[in-house]
Amino acid sequence: MKIDGTPYRSIWVDETDGWSVRVIDQTKLPWNVDLVRLTTLEEMAHAIKAMLVRGAPLIGASAAYGVALAMRADASDAALAQALEVLGATRPTAINLRWALKRMGTLLRNVEPYHRAAAAYVEAASICDEDVAVNEAIGRNGLSLIQEKAKTGKRVNVLTHCNAGWIATVDWGTALAPIYMAHDSGIDTHVWVEETRPRNQGASLTAWELGKHGVPHTVIADNAGGHFMQHGEVDLVIVGTDRVTRQGDVCNKIGTYLKALAARDNGVPFWVALPSSTIDWTIRDGLADIPIEERAPAEVTTMTGRALDGSIATVRIVPTSSPAANPAFDVTPARLVSGLITERGLCDATESALTEMFSDLA
Repeated sequence: MKIDGTPYRSIWVDETDGWSVRVIDQTKLPWNVDLVRLTTLEEMAHAIKAMLVRGAPLIGASAAYGVALAMRADASDAALAQALEVLGATRPTAINLRWALKRMGTLLRNVEPYHRAAAAYVEAASICDEDVAVNEAIGRNGLSLIQEKAKTGKRVNVLTHCNAGWIATVDWGTALAPIYMAHDSGIDTHVWVEETRPRNQGASLTAWELGKHGVPHTVIADNAGGHFMQHGEVDLVIVGTDRVTRQGDVCNKIGTYLKALAARDNGVPFWVALPSSTIDWTIRDGLADIPIEERAPAEVTTMTGRALDGSIATVRIVPTSSPAANPAFDVTPARLVSGLITERGLCDATESALTEMFSDLA
């Protein structure tokens, strides 16, 4: 995608030195586009944990480059094991992290230490290139849903939650890829962007992305989604996901479950866009078996934004004596999911449909 006319991916190797890794610091968006240079395993682990990079596919790609940075410093078996452990502990919910680390570990254990750094960079680049191709395919497959709604001749209103755009992946995005393609093909498309408390990834990231691409959109409070569905102003919901079980349960940003309930009550299709790397084939029951990350209470008790004088400020919004809980994700049962948008096509959120579509992976 492009930022002010300049093409970007969300992660890349610095062309000036050929080994350090550049990312967009997403904690600074939408106020500043800060390109951060990462040079060590520890810096990459911090970037993932502190959410300079976020979004399941991008977390996986970042972890792969984290291993490459570690191998550049020390390619021993012990260093490889440590890198996999350190990176694996950064975010517990997104399965792409473990998928990428397993892929890197499997490859590098069979490579002589002298060649590990080079092999790691090649494999991390492959993961990134594959992610772009997969997300483009997700976009093409999801586009058909918007095209079908557009046959009425009216504007198509899509509601999304959190950020599953190009900055949550290497490029294109998952949930936003069909929207970008619909807009680019001339379909009159409008997006209801839920703010997505507590970190406001919708208001700060999705709105920023769509604005840069010229896609018509409106930011709404999280609690307003059901209201717009009741009044017929949402044609379909498309969200991303951090983990999908083999029976189709979906784990996504906190608040997704409530949107699925509202969609079901109002007859609005609720679709989930994901690459196959986000499917966790080892579990069935998402509510029982997916670990839910509990993040710092400060994400709930404070907010950061631009003050009226133009400065960036963080303010506390709850009484100092009040504690806060901050589960980062919730689980939407498969029964509430209209279908899954994958790189291989559309399918039902059922174990039989998933295993048929991905028989080589299941």
